[in-house]
Amino acid sequence: MKLEGTSLKRDFLKYILPAVVSQWVFALYTMVDGMFVARGVSETALAAVNIASPFVTGMFALSLTFAVGTSTIVALLFGQKRIREAKEVFSQNMIVLAVLSLLITAGVLAGLEGLGRFLGATEVTMPYVKEYISTIAPFAICFILSYSFEILISTDGYPALATIIVSIGVVLNCILDYLFVMVLHKGVFGAAFATGISQMIVIIFYLKHFLGKKGTIKFCRHTFCPALVLRELRNGFPSGITELSAGIITFVFNQAIIRFLNEDAIVSYSIIAYINAIVVMSMVGVAQGCQPLVSYYYGKGEKEKCRRLLKYELCTVAAASALAAGICYLLADEIVGIFISAELTELRAYSAKVFRIFILSFLLAGYNVVAAGYFTAIEKSGKAVIISLGRGLVMLVVSMAVLTLLFGGRGIWWAALLSESLCLVVSVILLKLGTGEN
Repeated sequence: MKLEGTSLKRDFLKYILPAVVSQWVFALYTMVDGMFVARGVSETALAAVNIASPFVTGMFALSLTFAVGTSTIVALLFGQKRIREAKEVFSQNMIVLAVLSLLITAGVLAGLEGLGRFLGATEVTMPYVKEYISTIAPFAICFILSYSFEILISTDGYPALATIIVSIGVVLNCILDYLFVMVLHKGVFGAAFATGISQMIVIIFYLKHFLGKKGTIKFCRHTFCPALVLRELRNGFPSGITELSAGIITFVFNQAIIRFLNEDAIVSYSIIAYINAIVVMSMVGVAQGCQPLVSYYYGKGEKEKCRRLLKYELCTVAAASALAAGICYLLADEIVGIFISAELTELRAYSAKVFRIFILSFLLAGYNVVAAGYFTAIEKSGKAVIISLGRGLVMLVVSMAVLTLLFGGRGIWWAALLSESLCLVVSVILLKLGTGEN
């Protein structure tokens, strides 16, 4: 099988590097929209795109839940040489995702106003939020299938091809964003439409692989198995929560900012959210890239190799986290300047100040993400759920509540650091117990 090469460390690098690049590309989709909207429309429109972003994140999270759940099972079956069953798992997963995508599109378009208010849209931002979501929603099937295809191509042994395809998508998105927003002046609609079209086109490239002669995973006849769907959900739920955490974090921060600060602070957080997404998704890329390898060797019963892969992951995210935090701290003013025009000097200064506080959480996030990903790969989903729900929801809400109670609006920007710190304690304990069991 392509999952097994001549060197474990070389295989580790072969899989995580394309996965990290792919995660950067996915993070850039909404970031590119924000950059063009900020320059081509207004800072208010940028805030609206940020408010709407949890919807896009939610679609990716659903896709990732099934993709990782399916990938884990497929890799385990590969390790056990049960190839036909692996193809059946893949085929059923794609049909389930297609049906769910259509239901999401119908539901969102029917309840657009309520969704906008739930996400935190104000009277000022609501028109932009509705315009962005209503344009993205018809492309839900493209968003959800493309993310799932990307992960499963890697499991099939072609991680570099997955990166090439998602890179084509983001380049196309940039070109179309420029055309629709800056040239044709289609505003928020143009940014959303460009993103949807680029996702639709990359589906063609993915299908070319899975319908072609290369690779092992193929579409095939199968009998629908509800138990398999539940197994995929159980395995993939922690990764879905990790992905969704970016949207949850954005939602929680937006609500706190509206209550304790003002709409200008949402602009500041919009910038933070984009950079945070890139950093956290880099860590997710390490975990996801290594997942097929861990699952494969776990299926073969070679648990020592699983522990070595975990060590590689932890060392990688430790170095990457320190590098990301250092670069962001030094270049905070320049990063903020990409999104906020020069004449808004006070907003620029405030945004850079709170950005330097928030980025301290980068130093801890990677460890928590990798710990959850490792437990997912070896089908210990209960422990993975504890970590993922902890960092993505429970501990964040608790941290936000405590810090805003003690320090008001100033406490908002320290909540991510406190949340990751609390989650780190849990991750360390579970990893020590979990790796000992293996």
